[in-house]
Amino acid sequence: MPAVMLAPEAPPLVLVPSDEAPAKARRYLTDRFHELGHADDFVGRLVVTELVTNSYKHVGIGHIVVRIFPDVREPLTVIEVWDESSALPVVQGKDDDAESGRGLLLMAQLVHDWGVRPLNEEGKITWARCAR
Repeated sequence: MPAVMLAPEAPPLVLVPSDEAPAKARRYLTDRFHELGHADDFVGRLVVTELVTNSYKHVGIGHIVVRIFPDVREPLTVIEVWDESSALPVVQGKDDDAESGRGLLLMAQLVHDWGVRPLNEEGKITWARCAR
């Protein structure tokens, strides 16, 4: 019986909430997409920026953890962002006078699907699945 070889899991990126966190997350995503053989990382960079920025601005405590890995069921890549808050992100309505609040609305139009997984231990994982 042949041995089953499992691909090594890439280490997650652990960030301190700061204004530098989104840029570090984009660099991590670009490196992971390159490792996974994805030629275009534009949507992925937008997604990870939005999710990390939301964690940084709305939580601002503890750490932010980013993981990027292929979906084993479909030709999609999963982007996960964990933070320590149990507060769920909310897609804002279309307010032409608002100066912010459109990021999740835009992201939702660009990804295959996305959601939030509250954790029993602590915090939540906000995730999105992007086409490869």
